[in-house]
Parts: sequence; C-alpha cells; structure tokens
Amino acid sequence: MYGVEERETVGAEAQVIDRDGELWDRLRLVEERVRHAVAVRRAGDPDPDDPYRGQYLTPEAVDRILDGPGGLDLPAHEPRDPDAGSVLGSLAGRFGLSSLDLDLLLVAVAPDLDPRFERLYGYLNDDLTRRRPTVGLALELCGLAGASAARFRLTPGAPLVDAGLVEVTEPERPPLSRVLVVPDRVTGHLLGNTVPDARLAGVLGEGRADPTADDAQLSRAVTAVGTGLVQLRTRGGDAEGLAVSALRTAGLRALVLDAAALARRVADIPLLARVTAREARLTGAGVVLGPLEALPDEPGERARTLRELCGALRGVPLFVYGSGGWDPGWAKDTPVVLTVPVASAERQAERWRYALERAAAGIDAPRDADADTEFGTDVAALADAVSAHRLDSGQVRRAADVAVRTAALARRPVGPDDLRAAVRAQNGAGLDRLARRVEPGVGWDDLVLPPATHRRLRELALRARHREQVLGQWGMRPGGGRGRGVIALFAGESGTGKTMSAEVVAADLGMDLYVVDLSTVVDKYIGETEKNLERIFTEASAVNAVLLFDEADAIFGKRSEVKDAHDRHANIESAYLLQRMESFDGIAVLTTNLRANLDEAFTRRLDVVADFAVPDAGQRLDLWERCLGKRLPRADDLDLMFCADRFELAGGSIRACAVTAAYLAAESEGPLTMRQLVTAIAQEYRKLGRLVLESEFGPHLATAVEA
Repeated sequence: MYGVEERETVGAEAQVIDRDGELWDRLRLVEERVRHAVAVRRAGDPDPDDPYRGQYLTPEAVDRILDGPGGLDLPAHEPRDPDAGSVLGSLAGRFGLSSLDLDLLLVAVAPDLDPRFERLYGYLNDDLTRRRPTVGLALELCGLAGASAARFRLTPGAPLVDAGLVEVTEPERPPLSRVLVVPDRVTGHLLGNTVPDARLAGVLGEGRADPTADDAQLSRAVTAVGTGLVQLRTRGGDAEGLAVSALRTAGLRALVLDAAALARRVADIPLLARVTAREARLTGAGVVLGPLEALPDEPGERARTLRELCGALRGVPLFVYGSGGWDPGWAKDTPVVLTVPVASAERQAERWRYALERAAAGIDAPRDADADTEFGTDVAALADAVSAHRLDSGQVRRAADVAVRTAALARRPVGPDDLRAAVRAQNGAGLDRLARRVEPGVGWDDLVLPPATHRRLRELALRARHREQVLGQWGMRPGGGRGRGVIALFAGESGTGKTMSAEVVAADLGMDLYVVDLSTVVDKYIGETEKNLERIFTEASAVNAVLLFDEADAIFGKRSEVKDAHDRHANIESAYLLQRMESFDGIAVLTTNLRANLDEAFTRRLDVVADFAVPDAGQRLDLWERCLGKRLPRADDLDLMFCADRFELAGGSIRACAVTAAYLAAESEGPLTMRQLVTAIAQEYRKLGRLVLESEFGPHLATAVEA
C-alpha cells in the first residue's frame, strides 16, 4: 500500500515524503491492525448486510457484549523506537513522545493520509457517521483495550494533548467515546510541509540575521540559546538580527513574533502562544519576540501576554528584546540578560552595503560599469547621510529597498536624498497623533543669522550625528539612567527664526520635524499633563525625528514656592520633566521668547543653547531679498535698503510683509512697487501694536497713514 519512495505534492513543490519510509512503515502496521480488527468484528456480526446496522442493538448483540471479554482481540502493543533521523524520530525527540504516543498519533492521522480509513473506522465505531477513531478504538488498535493506565496518554497533561499534536473532541461524551483529531498543521508537517500554521498569519515577522554581528556578541548569544529565556537589552542596536543569527548558528530556525501585531490580538494570546510553541517544536526553531515596548501598554495585559507566551514556550529557546528592564511578574523564569550596543560607524556602513546590494539584486536597477562605485566606496557616504538615525535590521532593509526602487525609477544610482527619504518613511504614525509633522523644505543657505548662532546650530547637528559614538561607545554620559538624547534651547524674540532653524537642523539630519501642540499636552486635571508628555517622549524616542517644543516656557517654567495645591502640582510637573529629560533618547529643541522664565535646572540639562537676536540692518536687507525672492517682478522705485535701515523688523515680520505686498502686487496686475511694500509694512506695524512714525517712514508716511 505505501512505498518508501512514495511522493506527494505539498504546497507548490513536490517533496519526498519521509525518505527512509519510517512514517509509511508504521502506518502500514496500523493498516494491518485495522484489517485484523475488521475481520474480528465481521466474524462476530450476525448480519453484516443489515442496512440499519449501527442504529440498534439486537438481543444477541447485547448478550455478546455482556458475556464477551471486550476489545478487538488484538496483540498487545510492542514498543518500537523510531529512527532518529526520520520525521517521527524528530517529532518524538522534540515533544518527548513514547513509541505508544507515536502509534496513537498515527491511528488518529490515518484518515487524513488515506480516505479508506474513514469508512473502516466508521465500521469499527459501529456508527458510519463517526469516521475518526475514538479514544477507545485507538487504544484497542494498539492492543491496549484493557490497560486502564494507557488511556491517560490521551488526556490533558499527556504530551500528545498538551503539545497540540492530537485534539480530543466531543467533551460531552464519555472519555473513551471522544473522537481524536489531528490538526492540519501536524498532518502537513508529517508530509513535509514547512508552511507555518495559518493562525500565525500577520503575527510572524520576517526574521533576517545581522550579517555584521560582532563575533564576541554572537558567541555570547549562541551560548545563551541553551538557557531558554534570554533578554537582549538595546538602545539602538540590532537585537532582532543578533537573535536570529544566534539561533541559526546554533542550528535552529527562527520564528520572529511581531510584538505590535500581538498587541492588536490580545484576546487571541492564549491560542497564539500554544500554536507558536507547537510550530517551534515541529520545525526545531527558537522564538524571537520584540520589541517589548510594543506589547500592550496596560501593565496587566502586558504581563498576561508574556506569561502566556513564556509558559507555552518553556523548553523552547526564546529571545525577547527591548530597551527597558524585565519585570519578574511577567514570567516564572528570569531571563539571562545580554546588552546589544549600537553598531559602530564601520559596521553600520557594512549593514547598509549588505541591504543595498540585496535590494539592488532584486530589481532591474541601473548599474555602473564598476559595481563597487555604486554601493562600494560611496556606501560610507550614504551611511553617513543617515548616521543620526537609529534603525533596526528590518528598517534598514525596508529603507534600502525603497531607496533602490526610487533611484531605479529615475534611472540613476542611489543618492543620500533617496536614503534620507526612505529612512523617514520608516517612522510610524504614533507621534503624528500627538504632534504636527513638518517635512523640512529649507536648508542652511536659507538662514540669515549671526555667526555665533549659526555655529550653535551646527554644533546641535554634530551632536545628533555622533551621539552614539560619544555617549554610547565612549561612555561620556555614564550612570544615573541618563539617556543619549540631544536637547537644545533656542531663545529669542518672536520671528527671529527659531522654528525655521529647527527645521534646518532636521533637514540636515535627514529627519522630519514634529512640533508639539501644547493644546494636546496641558490638561487642567492633575496628573494628565505628565501622562501626555510621557506619551510624547515615548513615541519620540522610537521615531527618527526632531521634536520641537514651541513656547516651551509654558511647560518648562520655573518652580516656585509652594503656597497652595496649585503650586505644588505645578512643581510636580516641572520635577517630572526634569527627570524625563534626563532619560530621553531622542533629539529635542525647546524654543522660548522669555529665557528667564525657564527653570535653571532645565538649563543645566541642555546640550546646546542658541540665542536669536533681532537682525541688524545688513541681515534685514538679506532677509528682504530672500523673502521677496527672484520670481516676484519688482518696480524700479523699490528701495529695499531704505526698508532695511528704517524698519527694525524680525525675520518673521519681514516674511509677513513680503507676502502681504505680493498679494497687493497680484491684485494690481503689475510689478511690486514701493507704495505696496510700505503699505504692507504699515499693516504689520499696526498688527504688532507699533506706532507709525515719520522718523521711520519718512517720505512714505502718507502712504503708511492711508494703509
């Protein structure tokens, strides 16, 4: 019936089913026992052709049941260990199955492998509608009908049932009458199918090893595989890639669970935990889970999720990773903790090279004659363009793929701008709900600032770009739970270019700018402001972006003497912010019009302080030229030098005047005239509450008065 060389199509590929024939040899023994059982049953059946057989008992059948010994008179089970290299041998080793367990499994799976067993089991069950073996029939076919202890191999707590290899259905029936069913995934595994259980769709991620993993780190991770539960703590390193590399080096596959996807299916966690554990044991795999911060925020839900997963996966190598610590209440076992540092600049460049080459190999991208020119000597420059970003292996891979496809569409090699745009696309939408996203559209050439202020901005970009090396690898900010963030203060009057400067720094780093809306932060209810800020800081740490707190003195104000409950809670808010800024890992810019209102303790925690002064006459002339641009037609009487000398306006006001004047020129359908520009300036003066004086407007006073 079954040959050693029998082949069957599984999925889209034809695979040899159990090359050594172990599965089919043992299934042949099941068939022989079924044949014998049918013969015994037929010999004692007075009328096998009765069409109503199985629906009633004759008096003779009742006497036979009462007087007979019971069972099918089959020889007792003879233990037979499976071959170590066979699919059954692997199954027995991974799940701790005995030879009896394997025979019971084969009795249960036989109808899925050969439809003839359905009818035969229906006959032996004396009910043609029940075409799968019952617990009692399975034991009888193994020659154990009278062995009461054997029945416990098919009850909760037994390996077959606990591991999900066999399901005992119809719990309303007596134990021996319950039906055995083998899940489709187990049947598929016996036939050589490697496709994971369908219920894990959307939960399993694509695990990629880190090709640049440090040898010492990898060696420690491989050694930790045998300890069961391992936590990889990281603040920007590729923990997932290291875990996958360690498992593969240890000869195991890697099942990567998406923590964010699990958080969306908290109701299914118990089922998913059992299915994952079975999948890992079936395929000889370890499990990688993370980041832990993506699991449900509510502490009880997070603890329940981890307890279910760690409990089901006990005995399976499990790597969990994240930036935080481990709560002992999450699982019975305490993990072995390994630290994953941020990759050096050289390793990061090598990681980008690997990702870009893989992405380019997958599409018909334009290639230069010298392949090394595209992703070789230039890859260091590409990596430097996004050196301020913290990216895991998945984000690097996806960004490289987007950058290569974007460049291929334009029929050119990948450039820094392609990579920056691709990296920005990896940011999640979590911070969009808490702050306003601004995609930078300005650069250093658009700034008109004093040299000292310009140097402070350059220093901010420099700190953001090299923080991992200085603060991480060199450890220049040790102890105290300090983060690796970079925080700057931009102080100056309104309109002096503070927000625009933050946008320029973000553009230089290849990042988006997120402007925090204070209306979403400040709350009249006690404790809510701190919660809102915590959400912002948490999301900002996970996003490669520059966070801008505009008018920061509203929430970073000085602590005061406590005279009533309001003062006490205001001081609590400030104290919380002081602590939270210490542990912040992102890039933040605070702007204020009143630097004196900021608490001195905040100033100590700042990395860069840039003062923005009102521009002088020369800078104002430059601002007028830039704001009016080259495309707006100008009349011959336009005197920008007069405007720069007479009107002490900040850059924001000059920009507002230029826009207003442009509207007036558009209405007149002619070039921009001095009269229109003076009119716009007079309107800006009135908006600012300033007087229109002859000493400033001079010969244009009449025009200003009429405006």
